[in-house]
Amino acid sequence: MERDRIAPVVGLDVPAEVGMPVEEIATPALIIELDQFEKNVKTLRDFIETHGVRLRAHAKTHKSADVARYQMSQGGACGVCCQKVSEAQALVSAGIDDVLVSNQVVDKRQIGHLAEMAKSARVMVCVDDAGNVDELAQAAQAAGVEIGCLVEIDVGAGRCGVQPGREAAVLAGRIAQARGLKFAGLQAYQGSAQHKAEFETRKALIGEAVQMVRETVDLLEAEGLGCEIVAGAGTGTFALEAQSGLYNEFQCGSYVFMDADYQRLLDKDGEPVSMFGNSLFIVTSVMSKTRRGFAVCDAGLKAQSADSGLPRVHGRDGVTYIKWSDEHGVLEDPGDTLKLGDKVWLVPGHCDPTCNLYDTYVGVRDGKVECLWPVTARGRVF
Repeated sequence: MERDRIAPVVGLDVPAEVGMPVEEIATPALIIELDQFEKNVKTLRDFIETHGVRLRAHAKTHKSADVARYQMSQGGACGVCCQKVSEAQALVSAGIDDVLVSNQVVDKRQIGHLAEMAKSARVMVCVDDAGNVDELAQAAQAAGVEIGCLVEIDVGAGRCGVQPGREAAVLAGRIAQARGLKFAGLQAYQGSAQHKAEFETRKALIGEAVQMVRETVDLLEAEGLGCEIVAGAGTGTFALEAQSGLYNEFQCGSYVFMDADYQRLLDKDGEPVSMFGNSLFIVTSVMSKTRRGFAVCDAGLKAQSADSGLPRVHGRDGVTYIKWSDEHGVLEDPGDTLKLGDKVWLVPGHCDPTCNLYDTYVGVRDGKVECLWPVTARGRVF
């Protein structure tokens, strides 16, 4: 692990100091349990090596240059995905040199930034519009760079992307003919399958996506357009894409941390999927204990995302997080085990938007703070 990335100011600007006991961390704080974090990274690295595919880890999960560097140096990642140009800029400025903006970039100013970024890093972007191809080409030529383009196809998510097959092939041909651009392959991410709890549902959705990808790759090859990258595959489905023989660049993000929502997924036997463990936590303190059977902690809605439901209490049997408001969380504590000042660890419902609420990750190991990592691209949503 890198241990020299310490936030520059100690005090109220950060919730902890390197070397301090976990019990002294100011709360609420965003914690990375480093042993489990490293295990998660190694688990996916071993998987991609066994299956002969690449990992382009999705940095929208953590928005951290330190995490991205570790994924690339120790986790087998060839680079990272970002969702926004400003997010990519923050990571490239911090030394990440291979970035896919796995999204459409249509604003002319942002396209210009994308081209400038390509002067210091390998840069790719997703496209689903012919006019956008022309604008990207103009910007790349003006900057004297090459921008890789993935044609995004809609494989069932109903979000971005052209239709598989002929429509995708026409757009790929336009990219291949454009000076300053390189047709790099396909973006075929089935996002709506990632959080389907039932295994057979996920399997069916990915099966449909694979068929669309196969049709499109065959057509591209027939027209002499090599498809170097077939990208997609998230934390919830990557094992299914690995079986296809088509997908060769995975875009898993949440695997590195995990959250309560992903851990509701079931395997083919109806058991919880357990390949990865929780390494991301919100540590919160009991701030009020005036009613029997209940306690109030200092992690409310401003400390976590609410889109995937309430957090799960970690390591305290019988204690449940049952209600939140802006700055408070109510814990049901039937055994009255909690007292003022007690630290409670929460597994957030959705890790990605939760991470964007914090400035600093507090890395802990063996009960002590080992490192402080800035959330490099926090707030970079444009």
